[in-house]
Amino acid sequence: MGDRGEFRAWDELIPDALGLIFRQLSLQEILTVVPRVCKSWCRAVAGPYCWQDIDIEEWSQRCKPDQLDRMLQMLVSHSCGSVQRLRIYGLYKDSLFSFIAEHAGSLKSLELPRSQISDSVVERAAPGLSNITFLDVSSCTNIGARALEAFGKHCKYLVGLKRTMHPLEVGDKINQDDEAHAIACNMPKLRHLEISYLLLTNSGVLEILSKCRDLDFLDIRGCWDVKLDENLLKEQHSGLKVLGPHIVDCYERNFWEECSDYSDSSVYSWEFMDDGVDVYEGESDDDGIWDDGQSLQGLEVRFYGGGFNDAFACFDWPPSP
Repeated sequence: MGDRGEFRAWDELIPDALGLIFRQLSLQEILTVVPRVCKSWCRAVAGPYCWQDIDIEEWSQRCKPDQLDRMLQMLVSHSCGSVQRLRIYGLYKDSLFSFIAEHAGSLKSLELPRSQISDSVVERAAPGLSNITFLDVSSCTNIGARALEAFGKHCKYLVGLKRTMHPLEVGDKINQDDEAHAIACNMPKLRHLEISYLLLTNSGVLEILSKCRDLDFLDIRGCWDVKLDENLLKEQHSGLKVLGPHIVDCYERNFWEECSDYSDSSVYSWEFMDDGVDVYEGESDDDGIWDDGQSLQGLEVRFYGGGFNDAFACFDWPPSP
């Protein structure tokens, strides 16, 4: 209510404006709290403006494969092609990557650590991801030089690449200079490159440095066969910051358990339940908003740890604003 007693009718804002406001909230709040407030807020959440930045990495570490399939298709579909950043952990099949490429043509940042995508699907689908500027394919063990070449050829605006590995993930390989060659020959505009723990040699890294002249950051921690001439680096690449190769990090201290992506230290987790609970059942004339094959039926959000009281547990929601 304003100073003169006027009510501010937030529910009367157009869906586009509401969507821009709701984008400042967390994904959990957008999916579970906002749709319960009123019809117009529910309609706004069902529109594309809330879904330009989709980050489900932490949740996807704990969900089942079919749950990830449902969530990803629902969120990307509701973005109507407007999503610009997508972050997922452990994409488990090629068809999901193809779905992203076909329905998220506006993507600028794609982060898919520990995904099971293959070289062949990247070669087929990469043309649909031509607007990407940052790519994270860390610990994606089923791809190699072929996929990196395809990304480079079709993602002409790529300026950031993260291709870090765990030491155990490259234990069966002899050499990965072919990946360095693919990066050097197809990603000339790179400014930020992380390739720690790839099995590279001096030749591979020097080829990258010779062809990616815009680089200002290079992470080669754990690339133990690389021995660069520091004086030559300063002379020929004066603005370049190089991290590694000889830096002690969590892997070398044998603290992998503490550094693992599977750490259970988060304050919340999301779970799909099979008890028929809906996130928002809606009123009778709004039941169709989410009923398009991408329903949220069966989604429950549970909060653990400090910062939340009992009122937030298991849908015992606080009063609506």
